[in-house]
Amino acid sequence: MTVKESFNVAGLPTTWGIPPFRDFIAAEDAVAVARLRSAGAVILGKTNVPLGLGDIQTYNPIYGTTNNPWDLTRTPGGSSGGSAAALAAGFGAVSVGSDLAGSLRVPAHFCGVYAHKASFGLLPTRGHTAPPAPPLAYGWDLGVAGPMARSASDLAVMLEFLAEPDETGLGIAHRLALPPARHDHLASYRVLVMDTHPLIPTSTDVRAAIDRLACDLTAAGAKVEGHSALLPDQTEAARIFMRLLLASAAAFYPPDLYEQARTAAQRIDEGDTSLAAERARGAALSYRDWIATDALRTQHRARWSEMFAQFDIVLCPATPTAAFPHDQSADQWARTITIDGTDADYFDQLVWVGIATAPGLPATVAPVARSREGLPIGVQLIGPMCEDVTSIRFAQLLEQEFGGFSPPTLG
Repeated sequence: MTVKESFNVAGLPTTWGIPPFRDFIAAEDAVAVARLRSAGAVILGKTNVPLGLGDIQTYNPIYGTTNNPWDLTRTPGGSSGGSAAALAAGFGAVSVGSDLAGSLRVPAHFCGVYAHKASFGLLPTRGHTAPPAPPLAYGWDLGVAGPMARSASDLAVMLEFLAEPDETGLGIAHRLALPPARHDHLASYRVLVMDTHPLIPTSTDVRAAIDRLACDLTAAGAKVEGHSALLPDQTEAARIFMRLLLASAAAFYPPDLYEQARTAAQRIDEGDTSLAAERARGAALSYRDWIATDALRTQHRARWSEMFAQFDIVLCPATPTAAFPHDQSADQWARTITIDGTDADYFDQLVWVGIATAPGLPATVAPVARSREGLPIGVQLIGPMCEDVTSIRFAQLLEQEFGGFSPPTLG
């Protein structure tokens, strides 16, 4: 197996792609790595990340650029892009990564492999820390660890090895035994399908893949619906996510950059509800405003809980498009992505992963189709809180019924 560069592996560098820490060598394994070693894992090496894990692509000044094995002109995603590319190219059967804004799910979708974002607090993150911080279990909002693999069955095995209490940590694993999958047959699942978002278009290829899968699930006997009044308002959910995401990221800004963020936030018009405005506000969020935003999130969690009494899985995109071409322009915030010929804000594409991230829900990505250009398309399978086994089991059933990973073919 491989390990995302941001996890400590004893005797190997942990740099997070940050040049001043080029020579920082970890003294001990991260808890997740130690558990996998104890289970018999052989570590082949570590996989590349973007600078400070802060991009939807994977490149940095130390290790350079990671390409997508399906098309070398395109990104494998980020920030676990190195792990996804390694898996797709055949370097190891599994990997371990992290996810705060889709860092497991986007690369899995772009590279045609499997990944699982665990329920918040479930898996140990001790030893997943930027140098030179000590390898402690920091209780950072939104961020989780998770497995990546070339099969859904391997995700299940990895989850079993990882989901044990961290005696010095802040996780929830010590308080519960993971419930079994709700069902063992596709025909028993109740699936809510979302293929559009109110704030960003979904590409024709991604919508077609989801709609085709919905039809296949219906034919297999599953109960499939395209609407639920219980689903939390997705415009408000996206705004909550962007605020919390940038509040978390900006906590680690150097002082000069943080002051720039504070100044920018003060210039935002009160009536501006764009996602870009929410990100700017989030970067300078006061603790009082963070608590208010968290209270809204709590209301959304309650809605999700009600909805999952009627559904078992929410099936939706991981991002609006298949893997996009490399874009290493210096100003990330000025970047755009093209969706069926129309430009959209680069970071707005994260609304789909934010659906599960903000409330802390488990989400599995499974490959299901190819775009018209031959690129992988995955689907995001969101499950009920702490029912991680259910979304992974559903991915296993999709794999058994409709197929899963296939190796890249460079055209």
